[in-house]
Amino acid sequence: MEHSIERRAGPLAGVSTTKFAMWLFLASEAMFFGGLIAAYLVLRLAGSDWPVVADVLNVPLVAGNTFILIVSSLTMVFGLAAIESGDQRRLRQFLVATAVLGSVFLSIQAVEWRELLAEGTTASTSLFGSTFFTLTGFHGLHVLGGVLFMLYVIARAFQGRYTKEEHGGVELMGLYWHFVDVVWIFLFTIVYLV
Repeated sequence: MEHSIERRAGPLAGVSTTKFAMWLFLASEAMFFGGLIAAYLVLRLAGSDWPVVADVLNVPLVAGNTFILIVSSLTMVFGLAAIESGDQRRLRQFLVATAVLGSVFLSIQAVEWRELLAEGTTASTSLFGSTFFTLTGFHGLHVLGGVLFMLYVIARAFQGRYTKEEHGGVELMGLYWHFVDVVWIFLFTIVYLV
């Protein structure tokens, strides 16, 4: 007995439901971060007692941390390319590398937070502190969620669940991971460099 698969016509033809759902989720997350960034910019421009960022934040440390997150996006790209060519071993290697780099990013962010807290900068001490911890905290939670999701994808990869033909979970993971990376590039530029 033959099963017919209903094909969509129009602009979403060939796009899986899960990929479409991921794009919708990422669009809502982009609006969330866009709102946070807009609020930050308004508050910063209105704040007369805003500190000199280079005096308060460790810009070189965070620049290095930004590089780590960008490299993690590359390892994610290499992992997807590996499974698209059927190489499960390299997929596993690149996924593990991505998770490790994401964890290193979170660890360095924790070091920065610890230093700020030790110096007396908290979310309740100033407008700068509240906006800084809100922006970097929400982003850190998204990276943590990505690392946890990555561990699930890694476990499935070690079980041989992804093949050259069926690797949607890796693709969805990549979409999310690249989104988190792009958001950080915006945050780093706006919070640390502007």
